[in-house]
Amino acid sequence: MSSFETWRNWAGTETASPKRVVRPRDVQELSAAVSAAARDGLTVKAVGSGHSFTGVAVTEGAQIRLDGMDGVVDVDATTGLVTVEAGIPLHRLNPLLESLGLGMTNLGDIDQQTISGAISTGTHGTGARYGGIATQVRGLQLVLANGELISCSDRENPDLFAAARIGLGALGVIANVTLQCEPVFDLHAVEGAMPLDEVLDKFDELADDNDHFEFYWFPHTQRTFTKRNNRVPRGTPRKPVGPISRWFDDELMSNSVFDLTNKLVRRFPRLVPAANNVAARAWSAREVVDVSYRVFTSPRRVVFREMEYAVPRAHLREVIRAVQAWIVKTGERISFPIEVRVAAPDDIWLSSAYDRETAYVAVHQYDQVPYERYFHAVEDICAGVGGRPHWGKLHWLDATELAVRYPRFGDFARIRADVDPDGLFANPYLDRVLGPASP
Repeated sequence: MSSFETWRNWAGTETASPKRVVRPRDVQELSAAVSAAARDGLTVKAVGSGHSFTGVAVTEGAQIRLDGMDGVVDVDATTGLVTVEAGIPLHRLNPLLESLGLGMTNLGDIDQQTISGAISTGTHGTGARYGGIATQVRGLQLVLANGELISCSDRENPDLFAAARIGLGALGVIANVTLQCEPVFDLHAVEGAMPLDEVLDKFDELADDNDHFEFYWFPHTQRTFTKRNNRVPRGTPRKPVGPISRWFDDELMSNSVFDLTNKLVRRFPRLVPAANNVAARAWSAREVVDVSYRVFTSPRRVVFREMEYAVPRAHLREVIRAVQAWIVKTGERISFPIEVRVAAPDDIWLSSAYDRETAYVAVHQYDQVPYERYFHAVEDICAGVGGRPHWGKLHWLDATELAVRYPRFGDFARIRADVDPDGLFANPYLDRVLGPASP
């Protein structure tokens, strides 16, 4: 246990100086840490890798760092159920699952998050028939405000389970996560350029005809870069990205050169359109067959700010066209591509894909460039079609507005009041997006 350590998230958007920092090594120590903080009048927040852009994990009270709880608890090879401790990061979990002959059904494009942080904020991948990471959860163990360890699943404490799969850390501290995995599988990835008009015209076809589809649109251009990932039969020969190509495309061009380009256009914004045209051409078309998690994920080392909205899939075209029109009208310079993905409906109460086919629109800006005007404009456009913000990314909505966007918001608030009546797990971000906890 230590005190007065300054914590900073990955993006540098949030810092905190908690009065107490605890690194539990097991469930017993985790429970004791929560009970001690409650006894001493300190609020409690668990933190994983700090990859959220918001203050969801910020506390001036007791900060619980879960990196000491990063092991495998149980594996059932017959059912594919794997129970892991909350602090294991995805970049360690995925190779471990592969060694067991298993894999996760869907993943996002970043693997630095812990499993508990990823599910708590609604991290997702893409795929019209697939949900986010939280849809793969079959059970949770949480330490509640009273220090009690409680289990939940769709059969045991089902309402708590429906809330806690994407719980924002508001209900308790996750100790263990049980995942429904499947036999390890490979993906055939086809990546290449396509004009924006064609992508939008064929968007439904592209989303429905591929297991996992996404595209990146480079503002100020008509250029997009598309990714189509599809499962292949067992025994299909692998064609992984070679070491030279991986270094050139994923490290040099997508990270080092991209960072230098953003530094240049920060000083000379008029160069942004030309730079985007060059960047769009620099992303190499390629075809890969490899184990799923190596296809799903990519290194992201350039620091940026991000906002992402989930919109009804049927409104995706009008949202992109409205953003395009705003950029032209205002002359705002946008050097980062806009990322578009899809997801199937799910039944998790605070999921951004709750009960509707969803398209995700993610906007970014370099960390040394103002982003507020751009993000506010996109937020307003998405609001016009009932958009829901990603819980781990920047947005400005509060509980009053969010209650309208999420049909089960009131049910979540009821569970929160039951399990944390005194607001032990509250902080300013949760007070804004969920409403103040009961005093």
